[in-house]
Amino acid sequence: MKSILGIGNALTDILAILPDDSLLKEYHLPLGSMQHVDMETGDRIWNALKEIGVKYVPGGSAANTITCTSIFGMPSGYIGKIGDDELGHLFKSTMEQFGVRTTMLQSEKSSGRCMVFITGANAERTFADYMGAALEMGPDDLRPEYFKGYDYFHIEGYLVQNQDLIAKAVQMAKEAGCIISIDMASYNVVESNNAFLHNLVDKYVDIVFANETECKAFTKIEGAEEGLRELARHCDIAVVKVGKDGSWVKKGDEEHFIAAWPAKAIDGTGAGDTYAAGFIYAHSLGMPLKECGEIGSIIAAKVVEVIGTKIDVPRWRDAKAEIRELIDKVNG
Repeated sequence: MKSILGIGNALTDILAILPDDSLLKEYHLPLGSMQHVDMETGDRIWNALKEIGVKYVPGGSAANTITCTSIFGMPSGYIGKIGDDELGHLFKSTMEQFGVRTTMLQSEKSSGRCMVFITGANAERTFADYMGAALEMGPDDLRPEYFKGYDYFHIEGYLVQNQDLIAKAVQMAKEAGCIISIDMASYNVVESNNAFLHNLVDKYVDIVFANETECKAFTKIEGAEEGLRELARHCDIAVVKVGKDGSWVKKGDEEHFIAAWPAKAIDGTGAGDTYAAGFIYAHSLGMPLKECGEIGSIIAAKVVEVIGTKIDVPRWRDAKAEIRELIDKVNG
């Protein structure tokens, strides 16, 4: 089985159901907004939430993808940076419980977290992000030996803002012989790092995952299908996800539309991360391009049926059965 290494922001989601919006007002967090907070504010909010009762879910885009590839059976590794604190230890131990080999760099800052406040009858979500230790990861933290023995290297698009880190990471990954993939993560990240991203994709990246708005930001072309064709000029395999409608995949002259797998969707969080995991897993098995997209679609359909980014055991069992059936059909 081929192996994969991921790099990303090591963040823990802290979910709290609030009886009212008084805590939001206390910390000047507009209902439904996403705000970045400093360490002092982040620590004060977290301590206030502990008294209410919270759920901890270690995550971050690349961590979600790598957790899934590990569950699929791929030897999987992860590079991130944490603080020497409760959340950092939780992040590391949870990743390792899923079988991921972690390289967790240490920072003097507190571990990064995304505090999610759920309020009201409509379960409105308000976010307070403290990046903390995750932002401290730099090029000097990387070592060539971290990359040795891996077949794939997966980059979380949010890290592209740390251009020196990513430039060094892709050089080391290429020297180690890795196939490099990137999830573009956010259209505003693409817009603000456009020249760097184009250079990165043209020179180093083999597989690009983007949604329609990220693809438009990169290619300056409207429409998923047209954008896909331009994106594919820059890399070996281009994937453009169009949410509940499915996805487009292209490699050279080969192009397919992949319909979304049936699902009773309640929360789209993590769908793109799990799609990438399914696609890379299928690619590592030598599956045809269309089937890679379909396997990504199968597993993405499972995560949208749960709250958060962690698929439960019954859904994993169903997904693996559906994927095995598809692989058997391809192999005759």
